[in-house]
Amino acid sequence: MPLILPLKQIAEQDKALVGGKGLSLAKLAKAGIRVPHTQCVTTDAYSTFVADHGLAERIQLEFNRKNFNDMRWEELWDMALRIRNLFLTLPMPADLEQSLSAAIRENFHNIPVAIRSSAPDEDAKSSSFAGLHESFINVKGITAILDHIKLVWASLWSDAALLYRQELQLDAEQSSMAVVIQEVVHGKSSGILFTRSPTNEKLCALEAVHGLNQALVDGLIEPDRWFVSRDDGKIDHMPAARRQHMIATTAGTELVDLPLSLQNRAPLTDHEVHHLIEKGLAIENIYHTPQDIEWTYIGDELVILQARPISTAETNDPMDKRPWYLSLHRSLDNLRDLQEKIEDNLLPAMARDADRLHEVDLQQLSDADLAEAIEKRLAVNAQWTNVYWEEFIPFAHGMRLFGQVYNDAVRPENPYEFVELLVHTPMESTNRNSMMEQLAEEIRGNSLLRNQLEQGVTSDFVDNDFAEQLAEFVGRYGDFSCSLGLDDHCRFELTTLIAVLLEMASHPSPGGQPIQQNLDHLLERYFQSLSSTERKHAEEILALGRASYRLRDDDNIFLGRIELEVARAMEEAHRRLEQDGRIQQEQQCMTNECIRAMREPEYQPKTKQNIKGGKTALDVPVKARQLIGQPAGPGMAQGKARVVQQLADLAELKKGEILICDAIEPNMTFIVPLAGAIVERRGGMLIHGAIIAREYGIPCVTGISHATELIHTGDRVSVDGYLGILTIKT
Repeated sequence: MPLILPLKQIAEQDKALVGGKGLSLAKLAKAGIRVPHTQCVTTDAYSTFVADHGLAERIQLEFNRKNFNDMRWEELWDMALRIRNLFLTLPMPADLEQSLSAAIRENFHNIPVAIRSSAPDEDAKSSSFAGLHESFINVKGITAILDHIKLVWASLWSDAALLYRQELQLDAEQSSMAVVIQEVVHGKSSGILFTRSPTNEKLCALEAVHGLNQALVDGLIEPDRWFVSRDDGKIDHMPAARRQHMIATTAGTELVDLPLSLQNRAPLTDHEVHHLIEKGLAIENIYHTPQDIEWTYIGDELVILQARPISTAETNDPMDKRPWYLSLHRSLDNLRDLQEKIEDNLLPAMARDADRLHEVDLQQLSDADLAEAIEKRLAVNAQWTNVYWEEFIPFAHGMRLFGQVYNDAVRPENPYEFVELLVHTPMESTNRNSMMEQLAEEIRGNSLLRNQLEQGVTSDFVDNDFAEQLAEFVGRYGDFSCSLGLDDHCRFELTTLIAVLLEMASHPSPGGQPIQQNLDHLLERYFQSLSSTERKHAEEILALGRASYRLRDDDNIFLGRIELEVARAMEEAHRRLEQDGRIQQEQQCMTNECIRAMREPEYQPKTKQNIKGGKTALDVPVKARQLIGQPAGPGMAQGKARVVQQLADLAELKKGEILICDAIEPNMTFIVPLAGAIVERRGGMLIHGAIIAREYGIPCVTGISHATELIHTGDRVSVDGYLGILTIKT
């Protein structure tokens, strides 16, 4: 059972042992192409590690938490994070460590190396995994090399790779990973060449950066790009904003500022571009198929680091979300720019649009003008919804980037420990909850106001300060009668909001204040796990993660304000149609029908019943059972379940009850401080319910399929937010 092989001993039939990358490098070397000194850790080594620790069963357990096809992107990342942590924290078996150490000592003693993935199926033309598995540059020493081999093994189960492996129906017992160990070549510039552009078969596509290639492959910096004609060699150059490059250090690699002398100089000359294209086309001829080539220049000498076929397994299926998912992985430069764009431009512009729409007195508009106002508001909402998916959601990758950096450095037993350093940053949701607490305090101190509210009075309040604060609150956040997404008709009733305020007021203040913790020990642990040269980068990643965490929640609040203004216009149209007798109170006309009815006084709009009650529970009553989800907020809680099927149900929640719902949307997070624990069908550490639960120190379990059907209001339940388990008691 060979555990490590040199290139010269690798034959065509050894692909299952050394993977596509290892086999390709062996073939290039035999063809006389300059490649670095290389050894291949075989899939037998991976299988030994997995079998020794029983990892196949533990990985399968992760897959069995929930149907893979039902997982959202947050859940997929959580699963990959937990699997990765298993590889990070488990030791290398003694016999395996001894065998690999001997070969590493013989071939790479005191020599920095690159460690790259080479899964057997990753470089097949029909199932390319290019860029989905990890690689590491400038690793030195036997202990460090063995450690990074485990990280490459773990990348077999990364969130991005899982999307593609699912297509091939690969499971923990079938999947394997070989690893390529290469002597590091310290090139002046590095990059990637597609001998045939994925977007234009008549062109070659070339990307290059100053320094080491890892910064480009890992998406940390943006490269210069060239498109070169395969026919006549014509060059089209797209320069990047060159600010940083990656260099080798005694501790590994470091992203540093690019010297001024290089910032205005492209990583490649035109001569080098043509030389690269010539060499790339020669390699394409060796394999008889277009190639994705990673390369570096040492002075004037070109060294090929790896080559693989460009995948032809493209899909035109509009339901295939994998390309969108992969686009969420952003470079550090991109995330910095995105943060500045979101905070300085997009959010203020969204707030201005919401304020502008709110200032319009809809009741003073004619029917025709109201129809036009609805259409304009829908257009504004569509514009900002597109911005949300294209700009805001990708910025959530900042949290994920920090989580990986933290876990790789600290190796915590709890893979979610890093989240503790993200919480307690000012968020719009907690600001909103603070305003609610102020309203509740007004009620506590005024018995006449309390009696008035308990009797159902929602206007002409005896307390003018309360009335003004309430009006300000509703103008900014709404009255919680609308769900996000514009799917349901809003009635703009204060019933739910008043009920929640009364419940808050019935308990002592303070209520609804985030729990503060001393996290200095975690910060110290984080920074001490990194070298002094990595400290600045670590601080920047942490700041980015905190901004990403905050904006993951804030962006929905801002988008909700736009949706609220659409709903206000629709409600005014409904009011007029009811007044005219063209629809009944319990009916709901679709948006286009309402618009047409406003323009055509005689038109009878088509309607649907405004159905209440949400999803139907399962017919078979559930007795004592244990439901497994994902741990999303640490802590333990017991209490009576309160199943929420629609927003109006929130008015029934009593303090300490266990809130069970499909998902806590951003406009529902006001209720969290009252709950004893949160249980959601939707899963993930980064969903809104989990984020706000952690702010208040409330246990949270997510990803429980059919949660609102298997659990009923009144059931006695216990919630374990550490393990992700809910128990329904008899």
